[in-house]
Amino acid sequence: MSALLEAREATKVFGGGLFDKRVTVALDDFSFAIESAPPRVTAIVGESGSGKTTLARLLLGLITPTSGQILYEGHDLQKLAGHDRRTFLRDVQMIFQDPYEVYNPFYRVDHVLETPITEFKLAASPAARRALINESLRAVGLRPEETLGRYPHQLSGGQRQRIMVARAVLMRPRLIIADEPVSMVDASLRATILDSLRQLNQQYGMSIVYITHDLTTAFQISDDIIVLYRGAVAEAGEVDLVVRHPRHPYTQLLIKSVPEPNPEHAWGSVEIRPEAADLEDGAAQVEVSGPVGLLPTGVAASVAAKAHGGHLLTGCTFADRCPYVMPMCHESPPPLFRIDPGRAATCFLYRDRPALASEELNQVMAAERGATAR
Repeated sequence: MSALLEAREATKVFGGGLFDKRVTVALDDFSFAIESAPPRVTAIVGESGSGKTTLARLLLGLITPTSGQILYEGHDLQKLAGHDRRTFLRDVQMIFQDPYEVYNPFYRVDHVLETPITEFKLAASPAARRALINESLRAVGLRPEETLGRYPHQLSGGQRQRIMVARAVLMRPRLIIADEPVSMVDASLRATILDSLRQLNQQYGMSIVYITHDLTTAFQISDDIIVLYRGAVAEAGEVDLVVRHPRHPYTQLLIKSVPEPNPEHAWGSVEIRPEAADLEDGAAQVEVSGPVGLLPTGVAASVAAKAHGGHLLTGCTFADRCPYVMPMCHESPPPLFRIDPGRAATCFLYRDRPALASEELNQVMAAERGATAR
């Protein structure tokens, strides 16, 4: 049975123009499948520039991979046409980071709800259309009488975002790709929106790809997690394993950067020192101060990951920041190592474990699928 949506050895390279030969690999040899059943919530986590949004745009068909494929039910997404294309557009819906940019300021907010109903013939009459809209708004905690008939600027950011979640409810898609859906709303509304997404998963059987830089909300909502760094998988697997017991040095660094609600624990200084027994003289030592998991926008994206000849740079992309760096880390990129039944990491610290091809990540992600969702 084909996966609902699959990235198969997908690589996306930007740059390399006529006057500027430099290129940036935003996503490198990434494989990941979203199965039709059971519906799961998978978090894609990483700092700014790690490739999260590039992955979302590839899965939506908004951009094409430089190499590899994006497949919808086994068919190349870029070759879909006619009825198959319309089915994809209904099955896969997007919730964007900035809800205001989705709206046309000249239309009332009703427009974003009425348009898909008309396009996909979801209601047979105006009364049925209004009932469907009202039902979807109430499902996300909005009162129709206080929401409909208003222009986007007359609503708060949280209300605008919940309308987009309501739009997904009435479409009944099989998959929602949510790109930082709570990053632009205040803390009081984050729990409401996350709860609405979880209800879509549990009550309506929708799978969700939840893209975020926030490990806290990723842990709260997801079943599985993929940690990206510079366009490649650092660690992936069942969310409890990865967050509670991180094994990749980058994931450990992200976890340490999360502030704790403990006044006795000083936050703002994270020191990382080598602990690996086989570190040799001259190996990099990293000492970081401040919230190390939240780097400025563009730091990771600025990596010159491909030379003009099209060859990937040798070595691990995290080597320059890793406290456990070894000579082999500079010589070749580490493969995926399966370090637990439901978890894999790309780090030579686990070179005694079975190595996996990139497409075998799906096997790791499926290892815990039989377990009851939290």
